[in-house]
Amino acid sequence: MSDVNRRRVFLDEIVLGPVWLRRDGGIALFDGAPEAVDIMPSQALAIDPEMSRPIANDSSAWPDNDNAVATLSPAPHIGIAATSPLSMDWPQLQQAAANCSACGLCHGRKNTVFGVGDSKAKWLFIGEGPGPNEDVQGEPFVGPAGKLLDNMLWAMGLRRGENAYIANIVKCRPTDGSGRDRPPSPEEVAACLPYLQRQIELIRPSVLVALGKTAAVSLLGLDPATPVSNLRGSVHLYSDLPLVVTYHPAYLLRQPADKGKVWADLCLVMSTYAQAGE
Repeated sequence: MSDVNRRRVFLDEIVLGPVWLRRDGGIALFDGAPEAVDIMPSQALAIDPEMSRPIANDSSAWPDNDNAVATLSPAPHIGIAATSPLSMDWPQLQQAAANCSACGLCHGRKNTVFGVGDSKAKWLFIGEGPGPNEDVQGEPFVGPAGKLLDNMLWAMGLRRGENAYIANIVKCRPTDGSGRDRPPSPEEVAACLPYLQRQIELIRPSVLVALGKTAAVSLLGLDPATPVSNLRGSVHLYSDLPLVVTYHPAYLLRQPADKGKVWADLCLVMSTYAQAGE
């Protein structure tokens, strides 16, 4: 499938149409979306019919709208100790996460959600925390938001598990007293962040993508009230690795008008990757 056709399928999938083909072969969109995108991987991927079905609305505890203030504060960096996740290899890290009881989230979980994908991936996508579907299946982004993320990966020439890794800031589902999803507390983030830090060190990705406010402020050590709009459109650094911030897929299911902004963010991610010479 040509790059143009792949873009058309993706843009139609995330409801950014109509799309018009210009005489020069580019794509023109309406309603404020990027006028043309020239940065796309050369390889073509077959369309997965499961990814092409309409995505229903998804309830999420993580608001990315700029007026929302998260309860999260920047988590401290935890030093390396003999039993710290920061000193473990990959199998040890997986086992330690599965048995972790460093915070109270362990008491309500069905499964820890370590992550999924290529452990030597060049692209690392980081969300906030598991929801109910993830808690049951032990894999991140498996509900409606996960299908939207899969479509985003496909548009970039990626697939879940192929040169991409997906993880979360916390590996157990945070819930409130009524069993509903909520953002993780600062203490929960501080307890869990060393697992992700070690994953990043072991994977050695070329680019990081923070999906949502909680992921962004946790990795960048920012005020939790920082609007996502202030973080988008720029390339940040996490331990000398380029990091691009975009909206969480669950937020996009509630606010589809912002999907055009995410497409622009994905273009920035691909441009950053290309400039790194990968």
